[in-house]
Amino acid sequence: MSSRIAVVPGSFDPPTLGHLDVIRRAAALYDELHVLVVHNPDKQAMLPVAQRLSLLEESIAEAGVAGQVIVGSWSMGLLVDYARDVGAGVLVKGIRSQVDVAYESPMAIVNRHLADIETVFLLPDPAHALVSSSLVRQVAALGGDVSPFVPAPVARFLDTGARGL
Repeated sequence: MSSRIAVVPGSFDPPTLGHLDVIRRAAALYDELHVLVVHNPDKQAMLPVAQRLSLLEESIAEAGVAGQVIVGSWSMGLLVDYARDVGAGVLVKGIRSQVDVAYESPMAIVNRHLADIETVFLLPDPAHALVSSSLVRQVAALGGDVSPFVPAPVARFLDTGARGL
C-alpha cells in the first residue's frame, strides 16, 4: 500500500469550512486524496448522500484545492476495506477537541490492527475549531446565517430553502 494515497472520511452533513480546511491541507500532503462520505448509523442525516457529494465537489473545486481529489461514498463494509481497495495507507481525520481524540483513537487503533492502515490527525485552523456539522444543522434549521461556517456552495444551497430537508 502506498502512504501517498489517503482517505478523508466523514459524514459531511453538511460540509463545513473545517472539513474544507482538512481536505485542503491533506491534499497538499498526499499524491491522491479520497474524500469519502460514509454512512454513520448513529447520526440522523439532514442531506441525502448525493447532495453531500455534490456540495463537496463544488466546494473543493471553488476553493481551488490543489492535487488529485476524488469524492465518493461508502456505506457497506469497513472503511479500511475501501482504503485497501484504492491503495491508501492513511486515513486523515480532523480533530477539534479532546472529545474527538477520545472518539477517534480507538478506531485508529482498530483500523491499524485490521488493515495496517495508519490514521493521521490534523488539528483545525483555530477559526474552525468549534464548528461542527451538528451545530451548522441546528443554526440552519432555525433560519440562522450559516455562511461563516460553511463553504459558499453549501451556504447557497442552505439559503435556497433546503433547510427543510
